[in-house]
Amino acid sequence: MKNQKVGLIYVSPWIVGFLVLTIWPMIMSLYYALTDYNMIFKPNFIGLQNFINLFKDATFMGSMRSTFIYVIFSVPLQLAFALIVAFILNFKLKGIGLFRTAYYIPSILGGNVAVGILWRFMFQPTGLVNNFLGTFGIHPIGWLSTPTGAMTSIILLKVWQFGSSMLIFLAALKDLPTELYEAASLDNASKWQQFIHITIPLITPSIFFNLIMQVNNAFQEFNGPYLVTGQGPLKSTYLASLFIYDSAFKQYNMGYASAASWVLFIVIVLITIILFATQKKWVYYSDGGND
Repeated sequence: MKNQKVGLIYVSPWIVGFLVLTIWPMIMSLYYALTDYNMIFKPNFIGLQNFINLFKDATFMGSMRSTFIYVIFSVPLQLAFALIVAFILNFKLKGIGLFRTAYYIPSILGGNVAVGILWRFMFQPTGLVNNFLGTFGIHPIGWLSTPTGAMTSIILLKVWQFGSSMLIFLAALKDLPTELYEAASLDNASKWQQFIHITIPLITPSIFFNLIMQVNNAFQEFNGPYLVTGQGPLKSTYLASLFIYDSAFKQYNMGYASAASWVLFIVIVLITIILFATQKKWVYYSDGGND
């Protein structure tokens, strides 16, 4: 009993923070979503009218479409790149600790303002990227002036922030049993066959974890598109997070922004549930996944 009280004392700061900083704002945002609150006058209850208006709003629907495009392309590319780098860093090379630190730095710097501005300059018509491509005879690309180029720019910025996923993959690779690879080598299995039939199945729990985390992060991405492209040409990079921010803090329509936030939240929850439902078909747990 005494140990339980001590435990409660230790976790009480987290519980208070969770209730005050997470649950209470969520309750208030749900309340505002059902009102016409504009941050100046007292909110009036309007029921589901904000949600009905959202699904008739071409700008919001366009932002959701752009968000899905961003998630569908950025998450698989980021995970694939992180796995490749982790696989390389798993080899016993001289100075490997330095390389691991260097590869993790983009995840620390990736979302800050300075890197966003730097990224914007890099993708200018006369920026570093086009100058590099020019050395191979490739004509300058309108990265920020075309819808496809703008979306590609922010997707590349997302992929560049692969460090946290890479570390999780690296930890998983280090825990793999060497006996399986020795047995495969005796059966003349190639390195590629070992990677596909041994490595990938054994690290599927890490792939699944990274997939869940990165999908959730990508749906809420704000810094990259806000700093690098803004809305982008024809609002091609106007993600849902930017729509919510503009509705709340530029148009002062907090009720409408709260409703959009809840729609985005429900989408994320549904996709997470779907991913969890599929894990039994492709995620391998050594204990059968019963814990």
